[in-house]
Amino acid sequence: MQTAFTAAQLADPEVAASQAEIRKCVHCGFCTATCPTYVLLGDERDSPRGRIELIRAMLEAGGPPPRETVTHVDRCLSCLACVTACPSGVDYAQLIDHGRAHIEAHHRRAPFERMLRAMIPAVLARPGRLRAALALGRLARPLEPVLEALNLKSLAALLRLVPKATPADGARASYPAEGTSRGRVALLQGCVEPAMAPSIREAAIRLITRAGFEVALVEGEGCCGALSEHLGRSAEARAFAAVNVAAWARAGPFDAIVTTAAGCGTTLKTYGHRLAGEPDAAAVAARARDVLEFIGEIGLPPVTRPGKLAVAYHAPCSLQHGQGIKAGPAALLAQAGFEVREVAEGHLCCGSAGVYNILQPELAGRLRDRKAANIARTGAAVVAAGNVGCIAQIAPAVDMPVVHPVELLDWATGGPKPPGLTSQIGA
Repeated sequence: MQTAFTAAQLADPEVAASQAEIRKCVHCGFCTATCPTYVLLGDERDSPRGRIELIRAMLEAGGPPPRETVTHVDRCLSCLACVTACPSGVDYAQLIDHGRAHIEAHHRRAPFERMLRAMIPAVLARPGRLRAALALGRLARPLEPVLEALNLKSLAALLRLVPKATPADGARASYPAEGTSRGRVALLQGCVEPAMAPSIREAAIRLITRAGFEVALVEGEGCCGALSEHLGRSAEARAFAAVNVAAWARAGPFDAIVTTAAGCGTTLKTYGHRLAGEPDAAAVAARARDVLEFIGEIGLPPVTRPGKLAVAYHAPCSLQHGQGIKAGPAALLAQAGFEVREVAEGHLCCGSAGVYNILQPELAGRLRDRKAANIARTGAAVVAAGNVGCIAQIAPAVDMPVVHPVELLDWATGGPKPPGLTSQIGA
């Protein structure tokens, strides 16, 4: 694709990086079949190559973007299925992140939209506030139909995502390895997951320590920055990253920085780019591991509870496309004795996509229902999804429990049954 950036514009490293990626695009169209919004809407402007053209024109023109451009960029899920499909190696993440940052800096949104987009990182990225918001959300669940009728679909979508209250164990700063110690890891505590599904972290700690590694929960870390990046708040995302890098540098060294949320893992692996020139940031990116990736590297502890429970494995976009981790998680589940069933259209997003299901509830709902129908066709007893956003998105739409794969792996190697499973499952 040709570009016409000026020398002054190309003096900006971000513009120069985006031009390099834009010029790689040859409009081959391989990305269109994998793009969820193009599959749903059939509009070229809602395909990756269409958005690349809109972003090119917007960045070349500078200043406030056309309303049409904002609409189609906002509809992107950042699922990165197009990156997996692209034969030219276009770094679409660079382009969509740059496009969102430009829109955030130069476009004036409606008051309610501004309030909602400011509220998301202010609440979701801070676990204490999120717990309070979830408690209020549980009380307000009966108002969901009223909000829908008033066309406040984003608020109704928020209420649909509120899970049942779940007790959490008191977290400690460190958990010693069982048996001979093989090393030490930091486990990203995250922001959304501890409030919405604390059992995931608890299972991860048991599994990792059972495999011989000490687990540290590092004081001073916070949100990985993914939520802010999705909203075009790139400076805020870099600030979150810098805080985490400094916290891990103080508490290290670590053999790995492990996360149980695939979306966070994708972000951690970009810290070297996000904080370019900072050695500690590059070290974090190099050591960042999704928990399923890490267990695959160090080996699953001995299976003590063999069985053939049928599991539908949902591959989060951030894991299969963002991090390129495809076959490993399903292989681990099979190694643990589960019967893993493939979900049709596994490359298509469930509609969670960070905060997409809040900002674009209609499209997210269509993707959720499509995913739920494909899951139902597997006839599995349980769904395994390696990202808390996917779990929250899929759970209300299926008639089976949805858990994190690490909870199943922990159960198979000596841990308790995941709290989402009924007494009849795997008895």
